[in-house]
Amino acid sequence: MAGDGSDRLTLDRREAVARLLQNRGDLLVVAGLGSATYDCAAAGDDPRNFYLWGAMGGTAAMALGLAKAQPDRPVAAITGDGDMLMGLGSLATIAAARPANLSVIALDNEVYGETGAQPTATARGVSLVDVARGCGIEALGDIRDINALGTLAARIQRCEGPLFANIKIAVGEHPRVLPARDGAYLRARFREAVLGAGP
Repeated sequence: MAGDGSDRLTLDRREAVARLLQNRGDLLVVAGLGSATYDCAAAGDDPRNFYLWGAMGGTAAMALGLAKAQPDRPVAAITGDGDMLMGLGSLATIAAARPANLSVIALDNEVYGETGAQPTATARGVSLVDVARGCGIEALGDIRDINALGTLAARIQRCEGPLFANIKIAVGEHPRVLPARDGAYLRARFREAVLGAGP
């Protein structure tokens, strides 16, 4: 049963994100608030990372807009299960839009890590994989093996989407690696990295 912790292999989230971004090539990343942002920054702060500092539920939708605007570049939304649960409607919109270059990656530890580790709905049996599949998105089964992340990273680069992946991660804290919080600065540097020009 999901959420009981029995016989489940769960990955270290920082190691998982580092593995996904290890050979990122031309990948553009939209990072959800909290741990997803800290982990993307820990893997190497990059101007092609757009960090959402409080837009809970908006990560996948923001990544969809980016994927539509940059159809020749791979785009990944990397976020937590709490953020994804708040933005479930975006999966239906992604399925309808069918951007081949978009991958949505949920780091699922079954808790709201930023507000005190209260259980999310995934701890009570809700499957984000089933929701994505129900919307019509190709969704990989829950990933619990670090070796599967290399395959996932390659698929993200090949733009075989839209694709959804749910990575089961262990509950735990890592030192926070905080990128810039200035929204105007983040927007400007991301725009320059993507378009090669300022506003």
